[in-house]
Amino acid sequence: MKTVKLASLITISKGKKHTVSEVPSPQSIRMLGIDDLRNDTLIRMTDDQDGVLACDDDVLIAWDGANAGTIGYGKRGYIGSTISRLRLHDTSKFYAPFIGMFLQTNFSYLRKTATGATIPHINRDALERIPVPVFAYEDQIRIATLFSKVENLISRRREQLKQLDELLKSVFLEMFCLENGNVKKWIIEPLSACTEIVSGVTKGKKYNGNKLRDVPYMRVANVKDGYLNLSEIKKIEVTEAEIHKYKLMSGDLLLTEGGDPDKLGRGSVWNCDIDECIHQNHIFRVRALGNSVNPVFLSALMASKYGKSFFLKAAKQTTGIASINSTQLKAFPLIRPPLKLQNRFAAIVEKVEGLKSCYQQSLAELENIYASLSQKVFIGKLVLSRSKVVDDGD
Repeated sequence: MKTVKLASLITISKGKKHTVSEVPSPQSIRMLGIDDLRNDTLIRMTDDQDGVLACDDDVLIAWDGANAGTIGYGKRGYIGSTISRLRLHDTSKFYAPFIGMFLQTNFSYLRKTATGATIPHINRDALERIPVPVFAYEDQIRIATLFSKVENLISRRREQLKQLDELLKSVFLEMFCLENGNVKKWIIEPLSACTEIVSGVTKGKKYNGNKLRDVPYMRVANVKDGYLNLSEIKKIEVTEAEIHKYKLMSGDLLLTEGGDPDKLGRGSVWNCDIDECIHQNHIFRVRALGNSVNPVFLSALMASKYGKSFFLKAAKQTTGIASINSTQLKAFPLIRPPLKLQNRFAAIVEKVEGLKSCYQQSLAELENIYASLSQKVFIGKLVLSRSKVVDDGD
């Protein structure tokens, strides 16, 4: 496939810092920052009369900082100091959304070639050397339209997943009267009164010749806020006694002991996804005794504002890091609504999680389709010249 160097297609202009207008007027101009390259959620205006103005036919790139390499297009306004404008020389031959989408597929390359030891900066020479595939203008429009449709579907799935999470939070607050902080109607007792709380196995122990066996274990990296990431499972050598002591059972709640303050006490319920799995010492295992508390309810309580507030107040905090110990966790003020009500909430969670699973599978398939299209289209293996691109309503 014929290609041309990006340098022959564009002129690069770096943005500048602008002052935000507190009371925008009809003459005010939009400011474009890093977040604006991704969405239009927060629109800021400026009354500055001078700057690098972007138009719909420009491609924008985050030039400096943690987001260097992020691409945007179809935006109008003054670009900020960390953004550069790539202005096409001939918009009758090259379609800006096509160029923008193509550059998005080069994100890894742009990051790999970036300069700066601590703060990444786009390497201008590396950017300009990128070979751009040459397509007929009509085909560029077809390709960009197809990619846009897949991107919209991906965004829709992500938004649906976000809405389901918000739905569960709302249902939880309403069912258990936590929306207004009214918890006095329920029994309140220390978490230790109806659960067993155990810290896990310590890595790097010396066993002095004891017989050991390799088993999978949960690390802090596996325990997220509301779910478990089981994509990478490591193993550890421990004794049979430790396997018996730390083996996870269905319904166990796993909680991290520390991390960033906003992630303190993050956790999820274990569903026996892995046989004979234990947990490390930076993770607490909370196991309900008898039928005193539903683990799904308990997990939601820990993740709620009520739970997070307790952890932040009780935690030991150093520079950017917060942690809790088992004594503090055992003292957690557990509210205990009737078990029947807890179980009803757990049933709702199960149904919603079923929907989420379907959406997550759909999202994964769409992302795979997008990646496959990216690989095939831009090297000419998928010809769209005679393909019909349907409307959103079809």
